[in-house]
Amino acid sequence: MVPRLTARPTTEGATRTPARVATRPYRWWTPYVFMAPYLALFATFVLAPIGYSLWISLHEWDINVPARPFVGLGNYRELFDTASVDGPRFWAAMRATGVFTALSLPFLLVVPLFVALLMNGRFRGRNLYRAVYFAPYVLGVAVVGLLWRFLLDGNIGTVNHYLGALGLPDDIQWTTDTPAAWWALVGVTVWWTLGFNAVIYLAGLQDIPAELYEAARVDGAGAWSRFVHVTLPGLRPVLLFVVNATLLASANMFGQSYLITAGAPADETKTAIFLIAETGLRRFEMGTASAMSFVLALALMAASAVLFRIFRDRQEDR
Repeated sequence: MVPRLTARPTTEGATRTPARVATRPYRWWTPYVFMAPYLALFATFVLAPIGYSLWISLHEWDINVPARPFVGLGNYRELFDTASVDGPRFWAAMRATGVFTALSLPFLLVVPLFVALLMNGRFRGRNLYRAVYFAPYVLGVAVVGLLWRFLLDGNIGTVNHYLGALGLPDDIQWTTDTPAAWWALVGVTVWWTLGFNAVIYLAGLQDIPAELYEAARVDGAGAWSRFVHVTLPGLRPVLLFVVNATLLASANMFGQSYLITAGAPADETKTAIFLIAETGLRRFEMGTASAMSFVLALALMAASAVLFRIFRDRQEDR
């Protein structure tokens, strides 16, 4: 018996129905579930202390006295009253903060950039040199402050000893006279923190495409032209971060002044954070200290806003 042949249906020209992909309905609260742990920590350790500190600044708050009367903006008015006790002291501390920031900021921007340019080259042992430059940054401020307080001592300090050996003045009072005290604080801070900025700069340098340097060389650009027209524009986002972070860190300097100079001479090196800590933790005037903190925070916010505006305007001009 001959088997019957049956024609199979052809699938040419026929459209296949796509397989259904299982999808879950979107729920608006899904992102907030993932953000909940961070938001809880942020609210507990950032927003709540800020709110509580603002509440304290509106009171005459002495931790040793149960009665803490509400004074409204009285603590803030005293800071702007030249006839009050705390007003002149606070603005003298703000001036000291400005002096330190103005002196340290150029060194903390230029010296780490120079170090990063050197460390970006190819030579034997460069990882060791990178570690050496970064090593001081891992030390705590207490270690750095006590170490340099003895090294800079005007009578028994090693710094004056070696200056005398080189035929230079060996009686400089680094911790009790100005301007020597300012240069001591700036020098210690640069030595201590330049490694952090250098690492940030180095990461930015390694992200600049090598093709841009090759094109600049082909066009006959020298080393300085390549630095101005290739390196600096390529570092613009990194430079904004470094300038802003360094500005805020310099304006919040406390440990170096507290441990090395103790605010001497005559409170000339007593910074705003130093005064705030002294007012709140030694004199127990928490309301006044909180008001000082918010005035300082507003000043730093304004400085950061100006800085971002400057960088944005330059970016738009290009």
